[in-house]
Amino acid sequence: MNTTLKILALLGGLALIGGCASPEARIGANQELFTRLAPEQQALVREGKVGIGFDKVMVRLALGEPDRVVERTDATGTTEIWNYVTYENSDGAILYTGAYHHYWRDAYSPYYLSTPAYRVHEHMRVMFRGGKVVAFEHRK
Repeated sequence: MNTTLKILALLGGLALIGGCASPEARIGANQELFTRLAPEQQALVREGKVGIGFDKVMVRLALGEPDRVVERTDATGTTEIWNYVTYENSDGAILYTGAYHHYWRDAYSPYYLSTPAYRVHEHMRVMFRGGKVVAFEHRK
């Protein structure tokens, strides 16, 4: 593959990832799924919010791909926890957010390493049992 094709493939991938960065973009890409939701669920998804009883597909439509997935097991059973994070500088200004940083961190390590004193801020946590949302936390 020549350099021009590699650059075009990279730009296409970035456009695809960036194009699904908002609830409206995800709704546009999944219109059939969105129209099957109840009006109350559609309103939440449009606002980038989730509700109790949402399934994983609905959460992805509202919030996108999780940044981290954790499984927690206790005496009551197993809970799958999806975490959504932003990366901030020491003053709290958002440096980057969303799942795209999973894919590009190694390629841009000098950028990440040169960012002074960044911190990870978990802004949303969604908990599933049996594939349905049983709880969620939104942190400010």
